[in-house]
Amino acid sequence: MYEMIARKGIKTVFISTCELMFKKKLMGAKSTNRYFIKLSFKGTNYHGWQMQKNANSIQDVLNKALTLMLGEKINVVGCGRTDAGVHAKEFFAHFDTKYSLTEKEIDQLVFKLNKFLPKDIAIFNIYPVRPDAHARFDAITRTYQYIITQNKDPFNQEFAFYYYGSLNVDLMNKGAEILFEYDDFTSFSKLHTQVKNNICKIIDARWEKKDQMLIFTIKADRFLRNMVRAIVGTLIDLGIHKITLDDIREIIEQKDRSAAGRSVPANGLFLTKITYPEEIFHGNKSTIRV
Repeated sequence: MYEMIARKGIKTVFISTCELMFKKKLMGAKSTNRYFIKLSFKGTNYHGWQMQKNANSIQDVLNKALTLMLGEKINVVGCGRTDAGVHAKEFFAHFDTKYSLTEKEIDQLVFKLNKFLPKDIAIFNIYPVRPDAHARFDAITRTYQYIITQNKDPFNQEFAFYYYGSLNVDLMNKGAEILFEYDDFTSFSKLHTQVKNNICKIIDARWEKKDQMLIFTIKADRFLRNMVRAIVGTLIDLGIHKITLDDIREIIEQKDRSAAGRSVPANGLFLTKITYPEEIFHGNKSTIRV
């Protein structure tokens, strides 16, 4: 026996009786419990993480899936907001529920979410956390990678920026090293954002060449909107000798977005790693691999 459930923005799916029984089994709890959910997504078909009017978002899809599975209104809070078309190999969000889930029930929920969600969103695990744990504000570091391909590849066009021409990677790495000298990255931030300041601590920034791929890895305590794509665009200008190393310093010191290079396309950008303090997680830390 099946119950057909149509959801706006998500294809019509069928929920089996056993899945409905799982939802009914989770009745009776009164306290609020907080969980972190670890996921990944291909951002091609979404207008970023954050919910928007008249636009498909990861947050909206996940809210609807969890609300359906748990039988209560769920609002997930992400570790950050990704722009339209940006991918995440690792992403965290938190949500509150009245249910205290056992390890077996968490495994069942992960399985059922993956069965239910679109193919471009995958759930890895769900972790019980402290009631005050926050997916965004408790994150210690975030790591992004930007991928450039110098060979046109029809099978990789959604995951890399195709750039034709010679790039001086050694010079681009010297430019990346300059980022460590600064903490105000206003010149690489999207205008008119709601953040209180543009201060970030860069921990790692480097280019690597792998076959016909150029991979830029950058790690920081936080990132501004559009920051990574603007940095990559500026370093490309350096790699083609359009600007100099001294220009990089001047661009940062101007604190003016118009001074920096263009923003490269979103399809080459991946959020790859988020780190958190272990103490926010409940349970045996040796079993928590985040």
